[in-house]
Amino acid sequence: MSETKILCPLKYLNKTFGGKWKLPIICVLSNKKSHRYSAIKRKLGDITNMMLSQSLKELESDGLIKRNEFNEVPPHVEYSLSEKGERVLPFLTSAAEWAVKEMGFENIEAFCNQCVKL
Repeated sequence: MSETKILCPLKYLNKTFGGKWKLPIICVLSNKKSHRYSAIKRKLGDITNMMLSQSLKELESDGLIKRNEFNEVPPHVEYSLSEKGERVLPFLTSAAEWAVKEMGFENIEAFCNQCVKL
């Protein structure tokens, strides 16, 4: 079955960033060049292994993150934002600033210790 092309920008946004964990994963990856799976899981807290794996695969499939395998002893994998993922950060910063004002906070650092300044 072939995928149909999404023509509505809002549907595209929802497909790309919808769900509970995609935006927090992008937020975690925005503060550093790369993170190992376990570091992402630790920063997100209550995400399950299955949900983290699925979300990472979807973000990689959409071209927002890169998965780098290191074939050394011991082997490991690191995740980082792709160029496409980095291009979305200004949009997320604007959205976060809007949310901060709506929530009645002075700035994002006042309440969000999981995410970094985008």
